[in-house]
Amino acid sequence: MSTESLARLDTETVDHRFKGLPPDADGLTVGELAAQRRNLFTGGFATPVLALSAERLEHNLRLMETYAERHGLAFAPHGKTTMAPQLFQRQIEHGAWGITLAVPHQVRVARAFGVRRVFLGNELVDPAALKWVAAELAADPDFRLVCYVDSVRGVELMDAALDGCARPVDVVVELAAGEGARTGVRTEAECARVAEAVARTRTLRLVGVAGYEGEVPQATPERVHAWLRRLVALAADLDKAGLFAGTDEIVVSAGGSAWFDAVADVFAEVPELSRPVLKLLRSGAYVSHDDGHYRRITPFNRVPEEGALEPAFRLWAQVVSRPTSEQAFVNAGKRDAAYDIDLPFAQVVRRDGVERPATGIEVTGLSDQHAWLRTSGEADLEIGDWLGMGLSHPCTSFDKWPLIPVAEADGTVVEYIRTFF
Repeated sequence: MSTESLARLDTETVDHRFKGLPPDADGLTVGELAAQRRNLFTGGFATPVLALSAERLEHNLRLMETYAERHGLAFAPHGKTTMAPQLFQRQIEHGAWGITLAVPHQVRVARAFGVRRVFLGNELVDPAALKWVAAELAADPDFRLVCYVDSVRGVELMDAALDGCARPVDVVVELAAGEGARTGVRTEAECARVAEAVARTRTLRLVGVAGYEGEVPQATPERVHAWLRRLVALAADLDKAGLFAGTDEIVVSAGGSAWFDAVADVFAEVPELSRPVLKLLRSGAYVSHDDGHYRRITPFNRVPEEGALEPAFRLWAQVVSRPTSEQAFVNAGKRDAAYDIDLPFAQVVRRDGVERPATGIEVTGLSDQHAWLRTSGEADLEIGDWLGMGLSHPCTSFDKWPLIPVAEADGTVVEYIRTFF
């Protein structure tokens, strides 16, 4: 990645664009504010403020690096979770092959910060975006992009838009996870037709197969394993048909954040093919993990001997109203907290520098700028207290915060993560 582009993030001026940061820091650069090592609780930060745990962030990065190495997997974590180039850099430093992305804008962000390998988990048929990709490939021989194809029509549109390109675009056939699932080719016979359509072009190069096992209908370990074996068998069939003749390695890719243990199991069974196989895992939510959805579905619940991810996010808000003994309101709502899967979880209360469990406190609803709290008789909560809340679903947590402080366990803020959504 580009160290110059990353360094420029530290030169950005702190001002009203970045919620939660200390008002008296206006006019400082991000780097200058980070150098002050202010405390999240006593350094002038204003609620609501979202923070990442420095220690848990590093733990999660190391854990998935070790997991991928242990199982012989290459790793291209899904960058749409964070859209944070600083975290892309840390993922690459922790062994990632590259970064997975979903749409052209995200690829442009990655390229602006020098990401050299991108897996695009979508069929790209927009002519303007394809011409931009072709220009990037022509300008940088070290840049590699691998893109889904899931239809003959898509192949034809890509071929037309890329006419005259200097380098072919690498593509993988996407196998759908089943009837009624999201994108992807529904049958192996149609996969073969798509692959043959790619072979007839000069603008595209077939390099493998891919899919997303998280879309397997009524998913169980048995169903997910069965679909992954279909994916591996498809790679073998296309290889036997000579459709990977133009590549030096065959990509076989899957892996969200719910079933990467199944991916590891089945990818360990990949047979010997005509070329080396790049077994590419794409799980992305692990960086911050969470206190809800991913805590429930993480594969580490099934394989605890492999370790455990730790939720790294905490949203801090302040009690601004206590109308009754059974109700309170804090100043964070839908604009600040993910709520598409679960409501935030009340975890701790801070008062006068002392932190204690949020006993008897439950978040029952969100308005735009308020969280509704139900409080029982055992809740000790006053106006002015800070409430620390866990969140569910990282993908819709990161995108609400353009600049996120990273704090050590004692509250010392050591850096700021810039997001680009």
